[in-house]
Amino acid sequence: MSELPPFNETRPANRSGAWVAPVVLIGLGVIFLLQNFGYLYLHNWWALFILLGTVGAWGTAWRIYQSNGNRVTSQVTGAFIGGLFPLAVALIFLFDWNWGTLWPIFLIILGIAILVRPMTHSN
Repeated sequence: MSELPPFNETRPANRSGAWVAPVVLIGLGVIFLLQNFGYLYLHNWWALFILLGTVGAWGTAWRIYQSNGNRVTSQVTGAFIGGLFPLAVALIFLFDWNWGTLWPIFLIILGIAILVRPMTHSN
C-alpha cells in the first residue's frame, strides 16, 4: 500500500488554472447576493453559465501564454478571442438586449480576430 503524504505538506507552487473555479464561484455568489438585495436584476440569470465557455477559453489562453515563455502567439489570441463569442452571447441574454440590434458584434469580434492574427508570433 502507498503511504499518504503528511497533512501539513504544501501543495506544488505551480497550480496554473487552479484559481478559475473558486473565482467563478465567488463571482456567481456576489451576483446572486446583489440580486437578492435588489441591487441587480438579471432576467435571464441562467445565462451566467454561458460564461463558463469564456472562462475556459481565457484560462486556456493564459496557460498557452505561460507555456510559450510569456509570448503572445496566434494560439493565445485565438483562445482569447474565442472567449469573446460566449461572452457576447451571455451579455445579450443577461441584460435582455435585442439580438436584431446587436448581431454585428459577432462580425466585429471576427474582424478583430482576423486583424490581430498577423501581429502575433506563429508559435
